[in-house]
Amino acid sequence: MSIAGIISCSGGPVFDPSSTPDAGTRIERVEPLSWWVGMNTPLQILVKGEGISGYDVKIEGGSGVKIKQIHKADSPNYLFLDVLIAPDAVTGDYWLVFSNGSDTFKYPYTIGQRQAGSAERKSFTTADMIYLIMPDRFANGDPSNDSTPDTAEKAAREEFFGRHGGDIQGIIDHLDYIADLGATAIWNTPLLLDNEPEGSYHGYACADYYHIDPRFGSNEQYREFVGKAHSKGLKVIMDIVTNHCGTAHWWMNDLPFKDWIHVFPEYTGTNVCFSTNMDPNASAYDLNLQESGWFVPSMPDMNLDNPFVLNYFRQWAIWWIEYSGLDGFRVDTYPYNEKGPMSRWCEAVMAEYPDFNIVGECWTSSIPQLAYWQGGNENKDGFDSHLPSIMDFPLQEAIWKALPTDSQAWGEGMTRIYDCLSHDFVYHDLSKMMIFPGNHDTDRIGDVLRHNPDRHRIVMAMMATMRGIPQIFYGDEMMFVSKDKSQGHGGLRVDFPGGWDGDELDFFSAEGRARASVNTDGKPVPQGQIAELHDFTRKLFQWRKEKEVIHSGKTMHFLSRDNTYAYFRYNDTDAVFVYINNSRGKKHVPWSHYAEIADGLHDGRNVITGEAVTVTDSTVVGPRQVLVVEYKR
Repeated sequence: MSIAGIISCSGGPVFDPSSTPDAGTRIERVEPLSWWVGMNTPLQILVKGEGISGYDVKIEGGSGVKIKQIHKADSPNYLFLDVLIAPDAVTGDYWLVFSNGSDTFKYPYTIGQRQAGSAERKSFTTADMIYLIMPDRFANGDPSNDSTPDTAEKAAREEFFGRHGGDIQGIIDHLDYIADLGATAIWNTPLLLDNEPEGSYHGYACADYYHIDPRFGSNEQYREFVGKAHSKGLKVIMDIVTNHCGTAHWWMNDLPFKDWIHVFPEYTGTNVCFSTNMDPNASAYDLNLQESGWFVPSMPDMNLDNPFVLNYFRQWAIWWIEYSGLDGFRVDTYPYNEKGPMSRWCEAVMAEYPDFNIVGECWTSSIPQLAYWQGGNENKDGFDSHLPSIMDFPLQEAIWKALPTDSQAWGEGMTRIYDCLSHDFVYHDLSKMMIFPGNHDTDRIGDVLRHNPDRHRIVMAMMATMRGIPQIFYGDEMMFVSKDKSQGHGGLRVDFPGGWDGDELDFFSAEGRARASVNTDGKPVPQGQIAELHDFTRKLFQWRKEKEVIHSGKTMHFLSRDNTYAYFRYNDTDAVFVYINNSRGKKHVPWSHYAEIADGLHDGRNVITGEAVTVTDSTVVGPRQVLVVEYKR
């Protein structure tokens, strides 16, 4: 059978409903958009159409595919179809045939062939550096889609919280820049449709889980982006939100089930009390508010205790991996979800892709509470999240408090870093922790460090040498700062200079960086500083790519009370020594203090300068400087 209007894709074609006018007027939604033979995940198709619950459904075309069970919802405009796909089912074009006795019509559906090796795909690890991009603020590669007729908010680049026009094409255009920096993975904030009337640029209030926002591009272009990123040695991590959708989501006008989202007599926000998830003294009342309260008024809270909701999100995640060739997920607001269903969600994704990595945003300063969320942790209540990776917010907080100060008081300065890492015994798997100095939801590290380039270099050196998976926010390689800190998120999510036609500054090019004499806030900086910071970061992360001792080595660190910090990353054959002087004055490296690991090290080389070096007690490190030396053991 051949049906017109197929959108070709390597993971299996997806039908264009406009190719079947009759079905297109009767059926509003069919999700997932397609499926594949050989999946572990059972297929349950959501169908939305006026009065569709009054119809029976069967599948025609090919063989090995049939409907096992039909579920009705609370709304008469939905059906949920459990579909059986035999391992030897014929791939290709099928029809969902709807009939109520007097009326019959059909809708196309495709069962495709998985790409060879799809289930064995690898994911991001400690060998990677993740580059975080907010697409609307990165680069505008296609000005024609800045505003579209079918989306509510139009482009307004001059507004802090408006859409500025960055898009998928802009990212594609600058893949070489990202790869040259030493990044090996890209995490984009959400690219799916966010159709809120204002503030939609960030993408966290989804209006359609199966379609890219047309102001960013299309599904096909997203898949093209993933493929081109792979060709440059870059993995792609999709930012997803299971906890909430947006008030503009298409189902908000007609929920499938009354409990599809959490509903209260009046608007009720979450209490953001993550401790209720593991606190043996917590009340059910507080736990319910934490799980069920809305994130903000424009983001309805999903009810993952409803099995149809959970199945929807399970299939949706797997569909995007298979369709576009993804390498990983970052899950937004992870602890706000119901923890039991989310554990099963993680299990399902990992059952389909055993080597896949998922990192959850578990924003807490409490190390024991953070450790609770990592899969495999021996929690006293027996709970296992099955979430592979967590974001190291305690380390990020320690960096923020340690680096900007000259204090040598007890517990201040670099001692905070030592104290934070001394808790590493709490975590189940140190290799599955994302470390970062800041992201799209925090102040920029350049602002935190009060625009100090020396301390910025220290932070970049730490990101390149500490345990875990490093992530930096776009522009952090050049110490971008907020355009206007009083504007909060809107001010820190600055446009990347050079990403828009007519930009006077171009930080994507070496020439533009060399000529730059102002930062992203428009204030003067010494000419050459932007280029120097970029090159320093690039040097470190290009070096890091091949350093197995950084990827999987152990850590040994040494305490001091003078706002310095020293640590070694080591394995059986190699060692890397990092000495940080965050104080105002010069410091002699107390090399003899490190004899238990330093004795026998040889062939030292300064990673930044490339020069041979022998560190001794006479070695001096200048104020607010960092020394990184690689050795053989």
